[in-house]
Amino acid sequence: MRIEDTDQNRYVEGAEQYILDCLKWAGLEPDESPVHGGAFGPYRQSERKAMYRQYAEQLVNDGYAYYAFDTPEDLEKMRETHKSADNPSPQYDHHVRMKMRNSLNLTADETKALLDAGTRHVIRIKMPQGETIGFTDMIRGYIEFETSLVDDKVLLKADGMPTYHLANVCDDFIMQITHVIRGEEWLPSAPLHVLLYRYLGWEQEMPSFAHLPLLLKPDGNGKLSKRDGDRLGFPVFPLQWTDPKSGEISSGYRESGYIPEAFINMLALLGWNPGTEQEIFSMDQLIGAFSLERVGKSGSKFSPEKAKWFNHQYIQNKTDEELAQLFTQELTARNINADLALVTRITSLIKERITFTHELWAQSSYFFEAPETYDTKSVKDRWKADSAEKIKEISQVINQCAVWTAEEIKQKIMDFINEKQYHTGQIMNALRVVIVGAAMGADLCTIIEIIGKDETLKRIESGISKLG
Repeated sequence: MRIEDTDQNRYVEGAEQYILDCLKWAGLEPDESPVHGGAFGPYRQSERKAMYRQYAEQLVNDGYAYYAFDTPEDLEKMRETHKSADNPSPQYDHHVRMKMRNSLNLTADETKALLDAGTRHVIRIKMPQGETIGFTDMIRGYIEFETSLVDDKVLLKADGMPTYHLANVCDDFIMQITHVIRGEEWLPSAPLHVLLYRYLGWEQEMPSFAHLPLLLKPDGNGKLSKRDGDRLGFPVFPLQWTDPKSGEISSGYRESGYIPEAFINMLALLGWNPGTEQEIFSMDQLIGAFSLERVGKSGSKFSPEKAKWFNHQYIQNKTDEELAQLFTQELTARNINADLALVTRITSLIKERITFTHELWAQSSYFFEAPETYDTKSVKDRWKADSAEKIKEISQVINQCAVWTAEEIKQKIMDFINEKQYHTGQIMNALRVVIVGAAMGADLCTIIEIIGKDETLKRIESGISKLG
Protein backbone atom coordinates (compact mmCIF):
# COMPACT_ATOMS: atom_id res chain seq x y z
CA MET A 1 0.00 0.00 0.00
CA ARG A 2 1.48 3.29 -1.16
CA ILE A 3 0.11 6.60 0.08
CA GLU A 4 -0.10 9.00 -2.85
CA ASP A 5 -0.12 12.32 -0.99
CA THR A 6 1.71 14.59 -3.41
CA ASP A 7 -1.27 16.94 -3.78
CA GLN A 8 -1.01 18.78 -0.49
CA ASN A 9 -4.07 20.88 -1.28
CA ARG A 10 -6.17 17.74 -1.12
CA TYR A 11 -4.60 16.35 2.04
CA VAL A 12 -7.27 15.09 4.46
CA GLU A 13 -6.38 14.60 8.11
CA GLY A 14 -6.98 11.03 9.24
CA ALA A 15 -7.45 9.64 5.74
CA GLU A 16 -4.38 7.41 5.82
CA GLN A 17 -5.41 5.69 9.05
CA TYR A 18 -8.95 5.40 7.71
CA ILE A 19 -7.67 3.55 4.62
CA LEU A 20 -5.68 1.16 6.81
CA ASP A 21 -8.73 0.55 9.01
CA CYS A 22 -10.92 -0.14 5.98
CA LEU A 23 -8.48 -2.64 4.51
CA LYS A 24 -8.11 -4.41 7.86
CA TRP A 25 -11.89 -4.67 8.31
CA ALA A 26 -12.23 -6.08 4.78
CA GLY A 27 -9.56 -8.71 5.45
CA LEU A 28 -7.08 -7.13 3.02
CA GLU A 29 -4.01 -6.62 5.18
CA PRO A 30 -1.12 -5.17 3.11
CA ASP A 31 2.22 -6.98 3.03
CA GLU A 32 3.98 -3.62 2.66
CA SER A 33 2.80 -0.17 3.77
CA PRO A 34 3.88 2.87 5.81
CA VAL A 35 2.91 0.84 8.90
CA HIS A 36 4.10 -2.63 7.88
CA GLY A 37 7.35 -1.48 6.25
CA GLY A 38 8.97 -3.34 3.38
CA ALA A 39 11.91 -3.40 0.99
CA PHE A 40 10.72 -0.51 -1.18
CA GLY A 41 9.99 2.21 1.40
CA PRO A 42 9.28 4.86 2.20
CA TYR A 43 5.66 4.20 1.28
CA ARG A 44 4.44 7.80 1.41
CA GLN A 45 5.19 9.74 -1.76
CA SER A 46 5.64 12.93 0.25
CA GLU A 47 8.67 11.26 1.86
CA ARG A 48 10.19 10.51 -1.56
CA LYS A 49 10.09 14.14 -2.76
CA ALA A 50 13.81 14.64 -3.52
CA MET A 51 13.91 11.63 -5.83
CA TYR A 52 11.20 12.95 -8.14
CA ARG A 53 13.07 16.20 -8.89
CA GLN A 54 16.09 14.15 -9.90
CA TYR A 55 14.08 12.35 -12.59
CA ALA A 56 12.29 15.53 -13.68
CA GLU A 57 15.67 17.25 -14.14
CA GLN A 58 16.89 14.23 -16.11
CA LEU A 59 13.97 14.63 -18.50
CA VAL A 60 14.77 18.35 -18.92
CA ASN A 61 18.44 17.64 -19.61
CA ASP A 62 17.53 14.98 -22.18
CA GLY A 63 15.19 17.40 -23.99
CA TYR A 64 11.97 15.62 -23.04
CA ALA A 65 10.73 18.25 -20.59
CA TYR A 66 11.14 21.95 -19.87
CA TYR A 67 10.90 24.61 -17.16
CA ALA A 68 7.77 26.75 -17.31
CA PHE A 69 7.73 30.07 -15.41
CA ASP A 70 4.21 31.13 -16.37
CA THR A 71 2.19 32.86 -13.68
CA PRO A 72 -1.51 32.11 -13.12
CA GLU A 73 -2.23 35.37 -14.93
CA ASP A 74 -0.13 34.20 -17.90
CA LEU A 75 -2.07 30.97 -18.08
CA GLU A 76 -5.42 32.73 -17.88
CA LYS A 77 -4.40 35.12 -20.64
CA MET A 78 -3.34 32.19 -22.81
CA ARG A 79 -6.72 30.52 -22.37
CA GLU A 80 -8.60 33.71 -23.23
CA THR A 81 -6.39 34.48 -26.24
CA HIS A 82 -6.67 31.04 -27.81
CA LYS A 83 -10.29 30.32 -26.91
CA SER A 84 -12.54 29.74 -29.90
CA ALA A 85 -15.78 28.04 -30.82
CA ASP A 86 -13.83 24.97 -31.94
CA ASN A 87 -11.52 25.09 -28.92
CA PRO A 88 -13.39 26.44 -25.86
CA SER A 89 -10.75 25.14 -23.39
CA PRO A 90 -7.26 25.67 -24.87
CA GLN A 91 -4.48 23.44 -23.56
CA TYR A 92 -0.84 24.19 -22.83
CA ASP A 93 0.45 22.18 -25.79
CA HIS A 94 2.55 22.41 -28.95
CA HIS A 95 0.26 25.13 -30.33
CA VAL A 96 1.09 27.62 -27.55
CA ARG A 97 4.28 26.45 -25.83
CA MET A 98 6.56 28.67 -27.92
CA LYS A 99 4.48 31.72 -26.96
CA MET A 100 4.77 31.15 -23.23
CA ARG A 101 7.39 31.94 -20.59
CA ASN A 102 9.38 28.72 -20.51
CA SER A 103 12.85 27.38 -21.16
CA LEU A 104 11.90 26.47 -24.74
CA ASN A 105 11.22 30.13 -25.50
CA LEU A 106 13.90 31.70 -23.28
CA THR A 107 17.66 31.68 -23.73
CA ALA A 108 19.78 29.41 -21.57
CA ASP A 109 21.06 32.44 -19.65
CA GLU A 110 17.54 33.77 -19.04
CA THR A 111 16.41 30.38 -17.82
CA LYS A 112 19.43 30.03 -15.50
CA ALA A 113 18.87 33.53 -14.10
CA LEU A 114 15.24 32.73 -13.27
CA LEU A 115 16.19 29.44 -11.63
CA ASP A 116 19.02 31.05 -9.64
CA ALA A 117 16.59 33.75 -8.45
CA GLY A 118 14.24 31.08 -7.14
CA THR A 119 11.44 32.06 -9.53
CA ARG A 120 8.40 29.80 -9.09
CA HIS A 121 8.21 27.30 -11.89
CA VAL A 122 6.94 23.91 -12.90
CA ILE A 123 8.45 21.23 -15.11
CA ARG A 124 6.29 20.16 -18.05
CA ILE A 125 6.73 17.25 -20.41
CA LYS A 126 7.37 18.22 -24.03
CA MET A 127 4.85 16.10 -25.88
CA PRO A 128 6.11 15.20 -29.37
CA GLN A 129 4.07 16.13 -32.43
CA GLY A 130 2.69 13.69 -34.96
CA GLU A 131 3.52 10.47 -33.13
CA THR A 132 1.21 7.56 -32.43
CA ILE A 133 1.61 5.95 -29.02
CA GLY A 134 0.15 2.49 -28.57
CA PHE A 135 -0.04 -0.08 -25.80
CA THR A 136 -2.05 -3.19 -25.00
CA ASP A 137 -4.60 -2.81 -22.23
CA MET A 138 -5.43 -6.10 -20.48
CA ILE A 139 -9.15 -5.30 -20.63
CA ARG A 140 -9.58 -3.17 -23.74
CA GLY A 141 -6.96 -4.61 -26.09
CA TYR A 142 -4.61 -2.53 -28.20
CA ILE A 143 -5.13 1.24 -27.87
CA GLU A 144 -3.51 4.08 -29.82
CA PHE A 145 -3.29 7.81 -29.10
CA GLU A 146 -2.09 10.72 -31.22
CA THR A 147 0.46 12.73 -29.25
CA SER A 148 -0.55 15.98 -30.95
CA LEU A 149 -3.87 15.77 -29.05
CA VAL A 150 -2.20 15.50 -25.62
CA ASP A 151 -1.14 18.62 -23.69
CA ASP A 152 2.20 19.25 -22.00
CA LYS A 153 1.25 17.96 -18.55
CA VAL A 154 2.97 19.29 -15.45
CA LEU A 155 5.37 16.70 -14.02
CA LEU A 156 6.80 18.68 -11.10
CA LYS A 157 4.74 21.37 -9.39
CA ALA A 158 5.92 24.73 -8.10
CA ASP A 159 6.05 23.42 -4.53
CA GLY A 160 8.54 20.75 -5.62
CA MET A 161 6.01 17.94 -5.35
CA PRO A 162 5.45 15.67 -8.36
CA THR A 163 2.11 15.19 -10.06
CA TYR A 164 0.50 11.77 -10.24
CA HIS A 165 2.06 11.21 -13.66
CA LEU A 166 5.70 11.51 -12.64
CA ALA A 167 5.38 10.12 -9.12
CA ASN A 168 3.55 6.96 -10.09
CA VAL A 169 5.74 6.13 -13.06
CA CYS A 170 8.88 6.55 -10.96
CA ASP A 171 7.51 4.64 -7.98
CA ASP A 172 6.02 1.83 -10.05
CA PHE A 173 9.41 1.27 -11.69
CA ILE A 174 11.44 1.53 -8.48
CA MET A 175 8.99 -0.64 -6.50
CA GLN A 176 8.93 -3.22 -9.32
CA ILE A 177 5.17 -2.96 -9.83
CA THR A 178 3.98 -5.44 -12.47
CA HIS A 179 0.38 -4.30 -13.01
CA VAL A 180 -1.30 -0.90 -12.93
CA ILE A 181 -5.04 -1.44 -12.48
CA ARG A 182 -7.07 1.76 -12.33
CA GLY A 183 -10.30 3.40 -13.47
CA GLU A 184 -11.00 4.14 -17.12
CA GLU A 185 -10.86 7.89 -16.47
CA TRP A 186 -7.05 7.46 -16.51
CA LEU A 187 -7.02 6.18 -20.09
CA PRO A 188 -6.27 9.65 -21.59
CA SER A 189 -3.15 9.83 -19.39
CA ALA A 190 -1.83 6.45 -20.51
CA PRO A 191 0.16 7.75 -23.55
CA LEU A 192 1.97 10.21 -21.28
CA HIS A 193 2.93 7.40 -18.93
CA VAL A 194 4.10 5.19 -21.78
CA LEU A 195 6.29 8.07 -23.01
CA LEU A 196 7.73 8.62 -19.52
CA TYR A 197 8.78 4.98 -19.32
CA ARG A 198 10.42 5.36 -22.71
CA TYR A 199 12.12 8.68 -21.96
CA LEU A 200 13.46 7.46 -18.61
CA GLY A 201 14.86 4.29 -20.21
CA TRP A 202 12.45 1.93 -18.46
CA GLU A 203 10.27 0.82 -21.37
CA GLN A 204 11.29 -2.83 -21.04
CA GLU A 205 10.16 -2.83 -17.40
CA MET A 206 6.88 -1.01 -18.04
CA PRO A 207 4.02 -2.69 -16.11
CA SER A 208 0.90 -4.08 -17.73
CA PHE A 209 -2.05 -1.67 -17.75
CA ALA A 210 -5.70 -2.51 -17.11
CA HIS A 211 -8.32 0.24 -17.10
CA LEU A 212 -11.43 -0.82 -15.20
CA PRO A 213 -14.97 0.22 -16.14
CA LEU A 214 -16.69 2.75 -13.90
CA LEU A 215 -19.18 1.89 -11.19
CA LEU A 216 -22.48 3.47 -12.16
CA LYS A 217 -25.39 4.80 -10.10
CA PRO A 218 -28.26 2.34 -9.46
CA ASP A 219 -30.22 3.82 -12.35
CA GLY A 220 -27.13 3.48 -14.58
CA ASN A 221 -27.07 7.22 -15.21
CA GLY A 222 -23.54 8.42 -14.48
CA LYS A 223 -20.62 7.49 -12.25
CA LEU A 224 -21.40 6.48 -8.67
CA SER A 225 -20.19 9.20 -6.31
CA LYS A 226 -19.65 9.28 -2.56
CA ARG A 227 -22.69 11.52 -2.12
CA ASP A 228 -25.05 9.21 -4.00
CA GLY A 229 -25.14 6.63 -1.22
CA ASP A 230 -26.60 8.67 1.59
CA ARG A 231 -28.84 10.49 -0.87
CA LEU A 232 -30.26 7.20 -2.18
CA GLY A 233 -30.11 5.25 1.08
CA PHE A 234 -27.07 2.97 0.87
CA PRO A 235 -23.44 3.23 2.02
CA VAL A 236 -20.55 3.95 -0.35
CA PHE A 237 -17.75 4.08 2.24
CA PRO A 238 -16.46 0.83 3.81
CA LEU A 239 -16.50 2.37 7.29
CA GLN A 240 -18.35 5.44 8.47
CA TRP A 241 -16.36 8.57 7.64
CA THR A 242 -16.62 12.01 9.20
CA ASP A 243 -15.11 14.81 7.13
CA PRO A 244 -12.72 16.62 9.48
CA LYS A 245 -13.41 19.99 7.85
CA SER A 246 -17.14 20.02 7.22
CA GLY A 247 -18.21 17.49 9.83
CA GLU A 248 -20.26 15.74 7.12
CA ILE A 249 -20.85 12.08 7.98
CA SER A 250 -20.90 9.39 5.29
CA SER A 251 -22.40 6.07 6.33
CA GLY A 252 -20.29 2.92 6.20
CA TYR A 253 -20.92 -0.71 5.27
CA ARG A 254 -19.61 -1.91 8.64
CA GLU A 255 -21.91 0.37 10.62
CA SER A 256 -24.84 -0.55 8.35
CA GLY A 257 -24.47 -4.18 9.40
CA TYR A 258 -22.61 -5.66 6.45
CA ILE A 259 -20.26 -8.59 6.96
CA PRO A 260 -16.75 -8.02 5.50
CA GLU A 261 -16.86 -11.22 3.44
CA ALA A 262 -20.16 -10.18 1.86
CA PHE A 263 -18.76 -6.73 1.13
CA ILE A 264 -15.74 -8.21 -0.69
CA ASN A 265 -17.89 -10.74 -2.58
CA MET A 266 -20.24 -7.99 -3.73
CA LEU A 267 -17.38 -5.75 -4.89
CA ALA A 268 -15.66 -8.56 -6.80
CA LEU A 269 -18.73 -9.15 -8.97
CA LEU A 270 -19.08 -5.50 -9.95
CA GLY A 271 -17.68 -5.50 -13.48
CA TRP A 272 -16.29 -9.05 -13.30
CA ASN A 273 -17.96 -12.39 -13.81
CA PRO A 274 -16.53 -15.88 -13.27
CA GLY A 275 -18.11 -17.34 -16.40
CA THR A 276 -20.34 -19.59 -14.28
CA GLU A 277 -23.58 -19.22 -12.29
CA GLN A 278 -21.67 -19.16 -8.99
CA GLU A 279 -22.19 -15.97 -6.98
CA ILE A 280 -20.96 -16.78 -3.46
CA PHE A 281 -17.16 -16.90 -3.23
CA SER A 282 -14.80 -17.14 -0.30
CA MET A 283 -11.65 -15.04 -0.48
CA ASP A 284 -9.61 -18.09 -1.52
CA GLN A 285 -12.15 -18.95 -4.21
CA LEU A 286 -12.02 -15.40 -5.55
CA ILE A 287 -8.24 -15.53 -5.67
CA GLY A 288 -8.40 -18.78 -7.62
CA ALA A 289 -11.15 -17.70 -10.03
CA PHE A 290 -10.34 -14.05 -10.71
CA SER A 291 -8.80 -12.95 -13.98
CA LEU A 292 -8.68 -9.57 -15.68
CA GLU A 293 -9.74 -11.20 -18.93
CA ARG A 294 -13.25 -11.59 -17.52
CA VAL A 295 -13.57 -7.95 -16.49
CA GLY A 296 -16.09 -6.19 -18.74
CA LYS A 297 -15.42 -3.04 -20.73
CA SER A 298 -18.72 -1.30 -19.97
CA GLY A 299 -19.72 0.36 -16.71
CA SER A 300 -21.25 -1.75 -13.96
CA LYS A 301 -24.50 -0.58 -12.39
CA PHE A 302 -24.44 -0.78 -8.60
CA SER A 303 -27.47 -2.50 -7.06
CA PRO A 304 -28.15 -1.78 -3.35
CA GLU A 305 -30.63 -4.67 -3.29
CA LYS A 306 -28.01 -7.10 -4.60
CA ALA A 307 -25.61 -5.89 -1.92
CA LYS A 308 -28.27 -6.72 0.70
CA TRP A 309 -28.79 -10.12 -0.92
CA PHE A 310 -25.10 -10.93 -0.54
CA ASN A 311 -25.18 -9.94 3.11
CA HIS A 312 -28.26 -12.07 3.76
CA GLN A 313 -26.53 -15.09 2.20
CA TYR A 314 -23.48 -14.64 4.41
CA ILE A 315 -25.64 -14.15 7.50
CA GLN A 316 -27.38 -17.46 6.77
CA ASN A 317 -24.03 -19.21 6.25
CA LYS A 318 -22.74 -18.13 9.65
CA THR A 319 -23.21 -20.61 12.47
CA ASP A 320 -25.69 -19.82 15.23
CA GLU A 321 -22.74 -19.56 17.61
CA GLU A 322 -20.95 -16.98 15.45
CA LEU A 323 -24.05 -14.80 15.23
CA ALA A 324 -24.68 -15.24 18.95
CA GLN A 325 -21.20 -13.93 19.69
CA LEU A 326 -21.97 -10.80 17.65
CA PHE A 327 -25.38 -10.44 19.25
CA THR A 328 -23.98 -10.79 22.77
CA GLN A 329 -21.91 -7.66 22.18
CA GLU A 330 -25.05 -5.66 21.45
CA LEU A 331 -26.90 -7.16 24.41
CA THR A 332 -24.05 -6.19 26.70
CA ALA A 333 -24.19 -2.65 25.35
CA ARG A 334 -27.89 -2.67 26.34
CA ASN A 335 -26.99 -3.88 29.85
CA ILE A 336 -28.54 -7.28 29.20
CA ASN A 337 -26.52 -10.21 30.53
CA ALA A 338 -27.70 -13.37 28.80
CA ASP A 339 -26.23 -16.85 28.74
CA LEU A 340 -24.45 -17.53 25.44
CA ALA A 341 -26.27 -20.86 25.01
CA LEU A 342 -29.61 -19.06 25.34
CA VAL A 343 -28.55 -16.34 22.91
CA THR A 344 -27.43 -19.04 20.47
CA ARG A 345 -30.82 -20.71 20.62
CA ILE A 346 -32.63 -17.40 20.12
CA THR A 347 -30.34 -16.56 17.20
CA SER A 348 -31.20 -19.86 15.52
CA LEU A 349 -34.90 -18.97 15.69
CA ILE A 350 -34.61 -15.54 14.03
CA LYS A 351 -31.62 -16.03 11.74
CA GLU A 352 -33.63 -16.48 8.54
CA ARG A 353 -35.49 -13.22 9.15
CA ILE A 354 -32.47 -10.92 9.16
CA THR A 355 -30.25 -9.36 6.50
CA PHE A 356 -28.03 -7.33 8.83
CA THR A 357 -26.58 -8.11 12.23
CA HIS A 358 -28.17 -4.99 13.74
CA GLU A 359 -31.58 -6.53 12.98
CA LEU A 360 -30.96 -9.25 15.57
CA TRP A 361 -32.30 -7.00 18.34
CA ALA A 362 -35.31 -5.79 16.39
CA GLN A 363 -36.28 -9.39 15.63
CA SER A 364 -35.76 -10.75 19.14
CA SER A 365 -36.13 -7.96 21.71
CA TYR A 366 -39.29 -9.62 23.03
CA PHE A 367 -37.17 -12.49 24.37
CA PHE A 368 -35.40 -10.07 26.71
CA GLU A 369 -37.95 -7.33 27.42
CA ALA A 370 -41.70 -7.35 27.97
CA PRO A 371 -43.61 -5.09 25.58
CA GLU A 372 -44.23 -1.60 26.92
CA THR A 373 -46.56 -0.72 24.07
CA TYR A 374 -48.59 -2.75 21.61
CA ASP A 375 -48.58 -2.41 17.85
CA THR A 376 -51.76 -0.53 16.93
CA LYS A 377 -52.54 -2.49 13.77
CA SER A 378 -51.93 -5.83 15.48
CA VAL A 379 -54.28 -4.90 18.31
CA LYS A 380 -56.95 -3.71 15.89
CA ASP A 381 -56.74 -6.90 13.82
CA ARG A 382 -56.21 -9.48 16.56
CA TRP A 383 -57.62 -8.24 19.87
CA LYS A 384 -61.37 -8.89 19.93
CA ALA A 385 -64.06 -7.94 22.43
CA ASP A 386 -63.83 -11.31 24.20
CA SER A 387 -60.03 -11.71 23.92
CA ALA A 388 -59.31 -10.62 27.51
CA GLU A 389 -61.67 -13.23 28.97
CA LYS A 390 -60.36 -16.06 26.79
CA ILE A 391 -56.67 -15.16 27.34
CA LYS A 392 -57.30 -15.25 31.11
CA GLU A 393 -58.45 -18.82 30.68
CA ILE A 394 -55.35 -19.65 28.62
CA SER A 395 -53.15 -18.20 31.38
CA GLN A 396 -54.64 -20.73 33.80
CA VAL A 397 -53.85 -23.53 31.35
CA ILE A 398 -50.26 -22.30 31.02
CA ASN A 399 -49.93 -22.00 34.80
CA GLN A 400 -50.88 -25.66 35.18
CA CYS A 401 -48.23 -26.91 32.72
CA ALA A 402 -46.00 -29.27 34.71
CA VAL A 403 -43.58 -30.04 31.88
CA TRP A 404 -42.13 -26.75 30.58
CA THR A 405 -41.38 -27.37 26.93
CA ALA A 406 -42.77 -25.70 23.82
CA GLU A 407 -44.31 -28.99 22.70
CA GLU A 408 -46.08 -29.61 26.01
CA ILE A 409 -47.29 -26.00 26.29
CA LYS A 410 -48.68 -26.11 22.77
CA GLN A 411 -50.42 -29.43 23.39
CA LYS A 412 -52.11 -28.14 26.57
CA ILE A 413 -53.28 -24.95 24.85
CA MET A 414 -54.61 -26.81 21.80
CA ASP A 415 -56.43 -29.36 23.98
CA PHE A 416 -58.13 -26.52 25.84
CA ILE A 417 -59.07 -24.67 22.63
CA ASN A 418 -60.56 -27.83 21.13
CA GLU A 419 -62.45 -28.59 24.31
CA LYS A 420 -63.94 -25.08 24.40
CA GLN A 421 -64.40 -25.06 20.62
CA TYR A 422 -62.64 -21.71 20.38
CA HIS A 423 -61.18 -20.38 17.14
CA THR A 424 -57.49 -21.41 17.20
CA GLY A 425 -56.17 -18.51 15.13
CA GLN A 426 -58.11 -15.95 17.15
CA ILE A 427 -56.77 -17.23 20.46
CA MET A 428 -53.16 -17.65 19.35
CA ASN A 429 -53.11 -14.25 17.63
CA ALA A 430 -54.39 -12.48 20.73
CA LEU A 431 -51.93 -14.40 22.91
CA ARG A 432 -49.05 -13.35 20.65
CA VAL A 433 -50.03 -9.70 21.00
CA VAL A 434 -49.76 -9.75 24.81
CA ILE A 435 -46.54 -11.81 24.81
CA VAL A 436 -44.68 -10.08 21.96
CA GLY A 437 -46.50 -6.77 21.54
CA ALA A 438 -47.04 -7.25 17.80
CA ALA A 439 -47.96 -9.80 15.13
CA MET A 440 -44.38 -10.96 14.66
CA GLY A 441 -41.75 -13.26 16.07
CA ALA A 442 -40.72 -16.88 16.32
CA ASP A 443 -42.96 -19.83 17.18
CA LEU A 444 -45.16 -18.55 20.02
CA CYS A 445 -44.90 -21.58 22.31
CA THR A 446 -41.12 -21.59 21.89
CA ILE A 447 -41.09 -17.94 22.99
CA ILE A 448 -43.20 -18.86 26.02
CA GLU A 449 -40.84 -21.70 26.91
CA ILE A 450 -37.77 -19.45 26.67
CA ILE A 451 -39.11 -16.49 28.67
CA GLY A 452 -40.44 -18.82 31.37
CA LYS A 453 -43.73 -19.34 33.18
CA ASP A 454 -43.55 -16.38 35.56
CA GLU A 455 -42.67 -13.91 32.81
CA THR A 456 -45.38 -15.35 30.53
CA LEU A 457 -48.11 -14.96 33.16
CA LYS A 458 -46.87 -11.47 34.01
CA ARG A 459 -47.06 -10.39 30.35
CA ILE A 460 -50.54 -11.83 29.97
CA GLU A 461 -51.75 -9.95 33.05
CA SER A 462 -50.14 -6.71 31.91
CA GLY A 463 -51.55 -7.07 28.38
CA ILE A 464 -55.08 -7.68 29.57
CA SER A 465 -54.79 -4.71 31.93
CA LYS A 466 -53.63 -2.37 29.17
CA LEU A 467 -55.74 -3.67 26.30
CA GLY A 468 -58.96 -4.31 28.25
